[in-house]
Amino acid sequence: MANKNNVEEPNAIDRLNDNLGAASEKIAANKKVIFWVIGGIVVVAAFVLSYLFIYRNPKINRSFEAFNAVEITAAGNDSVATAEYKKVAEKYGSTDAGQLAALSAAESYYNMGKYKEAAQMLDGVKIGEPILAANALVLEGDCYVNLKKYDEALNCFNKAIKKADKNPQIVARVLLKEANIYDAQKKYDKALECYKTIKADYPEFEPGNGVSIDAYIAREVERTK
Repeated sequence: MANKNNVEEPNAIDRLNDNLGAASEKIAANKKVIFWVIGGIVVVAAFVLSYLFIYRNPKINRSFEAFNAVEITAAGNDSVATAEYKKVAEKYGSTDAGQLAALSAAESYYNMGKYKEAAQMLDGVKIGEPILAANALVLEGDCYVNLKKYDEALNCFNKAIKKADKNPQIVARVLLKEANIYDAQKKYDKALECYKTIKADYPEFEPGNGVSIDAYIAREVERTK
């Protein structure tokens, strides 16, 4: 294969040189064509600007208006909110507001115990802001935990840790979730690694329930014997 590439590459360069030479002759003989091309570029640029100001920006405004309307009118009613957020996500899915609506619909599904539907909504969510994106992945992981799809959950949690970029409020909490999954799978050595990472990198984190990280570590050490 390497020999084939070495043979073809000089030929490709020769062809490129020939094409450039022919192109220079055509430019000298057909300046009018060049002017038409430049004019076409100007028209395209004008079209792009028109798209941004006439179509795209108003669409973005409408998407946020629709999202805010659901926030106001459907607050506290998960069933209504879910349906309305889903409509906004379907209509404005390519916008930031559409992505937020999809995330909000997923949260409502989750609150209603509809974990499969929530995971499906989250599967297509693409959020640029890293902390919000990490939290969306955590929620998706929680959905899979409730569905007992532990490998999918771990995949989401690992992605969330990368997105969070050592944010102590997120990473330590996600490591605790991972440890719980490994315990459920009886992979106590992996659970122990999670607890040790929390202790080493996030010493101020409190797991809650009155149980310290040291206690969790001691438990896993016993289990791995």
